[in-house]
Formats: sequence, structure tokens, C-alpha cells
Amino acid sequence: MSGLCTDLYELRMAASYLRRDMAGPATFSLFARSLPRERGFLVAAGLADALAFLADFQLDEAELDYLRTTRSLPEDAVEALAELRFTGDVCAVPEGRLVFAGEPLLEVTAPIAQAQLVETAMLNFVTYQTTIASKAARCRLAARDADLIEFAFRRTHGLEAAVAVARCSAIVGFAATSNVEAARRYGLVPSGTMAHSFVEAFPDERSAFAAFAADYPRGTVFLVDTYDPLGGVRAAVDVARQLHLPRPIGVRLDSGDLAGLAVAARRLLDSEGFADARIVASGGLDEYDIADLVAARVPIDAYGVGTRMGVSADAPCLDTAYKLVAYGDRPVMKLSTGKTTLPGAKQVFRGATVGDDVIGLRDEPAPPGRTPVLRPVMAGGRRLADGSGRGPADEVAAAGRRFAADLAHLTEPARRLRGPAPPVPGMTLALRRLLENVRGSLYDRLAAERLPVSG
Repeated sequence: MSGLCTDLYELRMAASYLRRDMAGPATFSLFARSLPRERGFLVAAGLADALAFLADFQLDEAELDYLRTTRSLPEDAVEALAELRFTGDVCAVPEGRLVFAGEPLLEVTAPIAQAQLVETAMLNFVTYQTTIASKAARCRLAARDADLIEFAFRRTHGLEAAVAVARCSAIVGFAATSNVEAARRYGLVPSGTMAHSFVEAFPDERSAFAAFAADYPRGTVFLVDTYDPLGGVRAAVDVARQLHLPRPIGVRLDSGDLAGLAVAARRLLDSEGFADARIVASGGLDEYDIADLVAARVPIDAYGVGTRMGVSADAPCLDTAYKLVAYGDRPVMKLSTGKTTLPGAKQVFRGATVGDDVIGLRDEPAPPGRTPVLRPVMAGGRRLADGSGRGPADEVAAAGRRFAADLAHLTEPARRLRGPAPPVPGMTLALRRLLENVRGSLYDRLAAERLPVSG
């Protein structure tokens, strides 16, 4: 990925640091200031892409020539950037773990020009994928024991976004994806049946079903609502009998009164001796729709979830920030109203219950009964092994296990889909003291600067 995947002001700040030989270690903390409405938790995601970006970070000659041509930077600054690589360290919350407002998702410590330049990419990867994983997790909660299939590809905001959506949904327990490239890349289960256009291309529904089943006889799922849903179910049953299809077959409902149609389809399938047939529902579903269908005991075995999850329609972004918290041996913070930051490199310490968290300093010991959440994931610009295995599929599987373990210990108020109560992390005494000291010294300095000049 291009080293120019950053904002211009990042390049200009980095160049100013380099021209002044400011090369001290800087720690930047990436966190969500608050949770969106109706969110009781977030699911950490995007770290794998963020680390890949850092490991490969550089500006090639064509990119440097572009900066020269546009005169965005002085020539000596462009030359300095030519030598720049990421040589820093990263501590982060492993993907799949649950996090809350104010808690660092990752912290970057590197020479300040390096740490500054990667801000935009870090925010992009982590913010977007955490947003999507958190939305998908709510669908997983809503569906209970039903399977979920990711259908978002065609309406995500770009092809790579679609791949990321499939990966995030797999982390939180989706069973399959329609996205073939994501399935290949991450070892996921590809899933797909037919479109209404396929049915319409044949003289009648039965011919379309017979052709499709002849080509794909195992686990055949028939899209039954092109014309008349219950007529489509009858046609599917007839074709399954005529072709002696392996059981179970499936029928997919994609429109209309899903609750009523699913009940009627289940009754018809059972009466025809297809009690093992699966009913798949899709069509603009989100966690609220799924929760209502589940609560009403509608006999749906799997849900295809697409657009609303793939763009996190009700909360399409997070209020994340990437802020300097230390430079050299000096902790720093912002005093801006509504955007105050916590100084110093930090750690999150978690108790037995997910949400029983306190934010502390990275170098302080864990309080009794608590364990640190952030882990070292990169040192000296090189990614550290995390025990999840060597490939992308192993990473997704490991993240999925972390998600399942955290979800099992999440407080009930935070799990609620409607009116959740997200936990509010506390602070250790050491962090509180540092905050008071840094804030006090800043107020003292500001007061001194406002004193009248004598003489």
C-alpha cells in the first residue's frame, strides 16, 4: 500500500520534526472517545491490516517525485522522507476482544516523525473494522443459535471494504460469506445460491430449480420468492424428489412478510416429508429484525445479513482519536473541552467480568485479580508472533475464540441490543496521579503565560 496513504498535514508535521532533528520516541494512543447510541461494547478489529501497513511502510521514488512536483514539501524534507521506515513498537488489544470508551485499542511508540505519519492509516484500519465487527457482533447476539451468512459485498464502500467486512463478520461468529475472495484469503466458508434473474431466465420456476439442482446437487438452496413464495416451496420439493437430491435441502425467503412466510413454508415442508429442510431468510435485515423474529419463535434456521451490517447503517463511524500521550520522557495531554486526553503510555487491566476494567499506566503492575488486555504486537518494526498460527485463517480463528470468550463474560446490560448500558472503565491511582500532575503543570504554565510583562 502506498506510503502516501496519509493526510498532507501528517507529511508536513513529520518533515518539520525531521528538519529539526526531533527523533525522540513518541507514544500515540488510539481510542474511542465514546460509544455510538445503542452500543454497549466494541469489538477490536483491524489490527492485522494496521500491522501489515506498518511493516511495509515506505515512500517509493514515484511517490517522492509526486511530492516534489506538487511542491507540498521542501526538497530536503522529501529527501529525509525517502529514508523513512517504521522502526517502532506497537501494543494493542488483540482482535476479537471487547473494548469500551476511553480504552486504548492500540498504542504506537516510535520516533515522532514515524509515529505521526502512520496516524491516518491506523485510524482508518482500526476505526472502520472495529465499527463493522461491533455491528456484526450485535447480529450474532440477536440470532442466538441460528446461522448467519455475510451478504454485504455488493453494497460496501469499496472492494477491500467488502473483504474486511467478511473477515470481521467471521471473527464474531458468522458461519459463511458470499465473498469468494474473502473466503479464499481467510479460509472462510463460501456460500451462495441463485438470484431472481436466474429464475427469470428460464421458462418457469421449476425449470430453473431443476437446472440449478442438477448442476449443484449438494446442499441445494432454492430462492423461492421470485413469483409466489409458497408455490416456490412446492416447486423446490417437487424438484428435490424428482432428482433425489441429498438431504437436507434449503429454501430462501428474501422479501415480504418473513415471519408469516417462514411459518407457512415450515408447515408445508414438514407436511411433504422435508422436516429437515432449512429455511434461510434475507432482505435488508439487521440485529433488530433478527431479534424480533427470534423472539417470535419464527422457524428460520439461517439469516443472510448484508447492507445494514456491511455499512453499520445505524452507526457508520466511531469517534476515535489518535493522540500524542508522551514524547521522550515527558507525558503530555490535551486540555481541549470535551476532548481531554489521558497522559502517558497506558494499559487496560480487566477483572473476571468483561467490563470490570481499569485504565492504568503501561509500566505499573496489574492490580490484584486483573490481567492486562493490551499486548506487544510489534517491536522494532517487526511483527511479533502471537501464538495464533502463521496464516490469515489462523488469525481469524484465534480472534473468533477471543471474541467468544469475552462475550461469555460480558455483563448483561452491555449485551442488550436496545438500551444497553456500556461499562465505564475506572482509573488506577497511578494514572490518576499522573493526570493531576500533568494537568496541574499545564495550568500553571498557562497562568504564567498570562501574567503581565513588567518593565
